[in-house]
Amino acid sequence: MKQVLYIIEFVGNNVFLFLRSLLHIGTLHRQCGRVVEQAFFIGYTTLPIISILSIFIGAVLALQSGFTMRNTPGAQNFLGAIVGLSMCRELGPVMACFLLAGRVGSSITAELASMKVYNEVDALVTMNIPPERILVLPRLVATALVMPLLTIFSIVIGWYGGVIVVEHVDFITIDANTYWTNLKQFVRYDSVKDGLIKAELFGILVTLICCHEGLHTEGGPREIGRAVTRGVVSSMIVILFLDYFVTKVLL
Repeated sequence: MKQVLYIIEFVGNNVFLFLRSLLHIGTLHRQCGRVVEQAFFIGYTTLPIISILSIFIGAVLALQSGFTMRNTPGAQNFLGAIVGLSMCRELGPVMACFLLAGRVGSSITAELASMKVYNEVDALVTMNIPPERILVLPRLVATALVMPLLTIFSIVIGWYGGVIVVEHVDFITIDANTYWTNLKQFVRYDSVKDGLIKAELFGILVTLICCHEGLHTEGGPREIGRAVTRGVVSSMIVILFLDYFVTKVLL
């Protein structure tokens, strides 16, 4: 029963935080600097790790699929479709959001939790400055702007990871041209669109959850680490839980 109540409270608090942030959308034009700063932090600093993860995910996917289909005549011709659709619909957006939770979400939670513990958030409230306006809204908008770009980057890098394996592994009998031709044949605009929808939704949820955990931190400095753990773990659980339902709706 306690777990159910906790989940209801968790969902309700995040919904209210999101709605309170949207109330200040009219001030966004005065916060362009904050939005650009957060977009740079969320996007540019996450690119290296997304590059490394995506290229190896695409490579491993092509390697495993090629090995499984090596004894089936003509099956390896579909490696492009397997890697292309998997990266578009699932691995690209989900892995990008996982990295967002681990790389950016942890930093957001730590920063806001520190401000809450050391009474900086209370000082903003005392000065009649809503924390949702300057601490949450710019991060949500920056995430919404950057996540599609990060996801497309992840998808394309994953495709190139697959073609590297196709060209250099002996038991894979197709060439790069066959790989790309098959990929183009099966990967449609809707496949990329579905991945971008997932990334946008999950990215906003990650940022929202991490902001919520940071702003609701209570106690001393020790609680900052616990808040970071809660923020990252909760974000990943929500992504995995919603991934099935979002995928089913988009199919």
